[in-house]
Amino acid sequence: MKCLKLLFATSFILIGFAIKAQNPLDVVNTKSGLISGTSANGIHIFKGIPFAAPPVKDLRWKAPQPVKPWSGTLACTKFGPSPVQNDPKPFRMWTQEFIAPAEPLGEDCLYLNVWTPAKSSSEKLPVLVWIYGGGFVSGSGACPIYDGENIVKEGIVYVTINYRVNVFGFLAHPDLTAESSFKNSGNYGLMDQIAALKWVKENIIAFGGDPDKVTIAGQSAGSFSVQALVASPLTKGLFRGAIAQSGADDGDPGPPLAQAEQTGIKLFERIATARALPADSVLKLASKLPFGSFTPIIDGYVLPTDVGQIIENGKQNDVPVILGWVTGDADLVVGPPQSAEQFRETAKTTYGDKVAEFNKLFPSATEDQLKNSQRKLALLRFAGFPDYAWANSNKHKSFIYEFSYVPTDKPGFPNYGAFHTSEVPFALHTLNRWERPWKETDFKVEKFMTAYWVNFVKNGNPNGNSLPEWKPFDKAHGNIMELGEQPVSTPGIFKSEFSFLESTQGKSK
Repeated sequence: MKCLKLLFATSFILIGFAIKAQNPLDVVNTKSGLISGTSANGIHIFKGIPFAAPPVKDLRWKAPQPVKPWSGTLACTKFGPSPVQNDPKPFRMWTQEFIAPAEPLGEDCLYLNVWTPAKSSSEKLPVLVWIYGGGFVSGSGACPIYDGENIVKEGIVYVTINYRVNVFGFLAHPDLTAESSFKNSGNYGLMDQIAALKWVKENIIAFGGDPDKVTIAGQSAGSFSVQALVASPLTKGLFRGAIAQSGADDGDPGPPLAQAEQTGIKLFERIATARALPADSVLKLASKLPFGSFTPIIDGYVLPTDVGQIIENGKQNDVPVILGWVTGDADLVVGPPQSAEQFRETAKTTYGDKVAEFNKLFPSATEDQLKNSQRKLALLRFAGFPDYAWANSNKHKSFIYEFSYVPTDKPGFPNYGAFHTSEVPFALHTLNRWERPWKETDFKVEKFMTAYWVNFVKNGNPNGNSLPEWKPFDKAHGNIMELGEQPVSTPGIFKSEFSFLESTQGKSK
């Protein structure tokens, strides 16, 4: 009997060891301490991992500082606070799935989230780091459409990050510049992104990821962030590929440090006083300034000069890139309608002796022509031409796309077409997090688009898995992948328009 009891006890111990061996990522040892997460469907999920010290009190408007190590095991089972921003509510086409959680919001927001399918830390899977959009005034790594549970089943590790936005992320001020060891201020949001990438470099191997196979990706403000990170000298060696969705800069400079400091002075005479104010009071004061007053600047440190010029001169971190836009991006940036006379007069003033060529490419003889030409010009300036210029300056392969697929309508909801941000759930395999009555065509688009993105993360090339060939962009052929109901690689989209804008570069700023 005693032998039988001993046998059962031994069996339970062995079973316990076996279960533990099957789940070595239940507890992960990061550089700052042990963390635990949750698991579902074979995926380990870690939410709310601190990658920098809370940027509060004296650390408000300072570069991100190292995390204070902790003892014991930190439970990382829920998202950390999203950055301070105006009340995040759904509006227009952006339903709740696209919006930062309303609670909690806080200055203590520098957290990231990891989804991994790895069974052990020795797998060294490629890594995708996602950077959210939101006009640099809103956003969160916890938005439902950024969820990672599905995409990691394709064999990658996935990370979403938070960064400071609005006045907390991009305030420049002479006091801040004077106290900085690098004599800069204003790009705290970008420095947060860089700090997160450094955390990934140092820690992702513990989650089964490969620190040498990191791809960064983002949309809208996240896309501009990706381009800034590619351009910054501070990110060398932190990633090997980049995906920029809907937004790039072809040379228009952000505000220089001295100009951005003047905006800071208008808001706060002294930074010491401003640091003593509650966060909501700071945000309320900043909200009185024009939208866009707090965005990345040319600070001489994170960005030595404007990113378009850095890339044009070949001074960027040259890596393979996917670049593209959504047809509905035009509606975001087209601006107030102009009469045909105003449109043609502006063109004459802007393009001088090339106005006849402009009028052929952007006709305005009828109301429909005028509307389409305004939208096309806005789209090309926002993303199309900057992507073209970036691809032409890149030594590594560049892959350009245009997303035109219109998601299935939600009953009773306006049809916004292929709207700004609508491609994100298709690329990140999160249609299941977006409440709509999806059809088979939607899932087919999601399948091939996710496959292209995952292939790129794995190999620096979107091709493979019997997908239709996505040809790299070259100036001679102008290959662009049209992502509609089917992926179609088409040469020559906007080729004449790109050539014209290139010949007049600098005149349309």
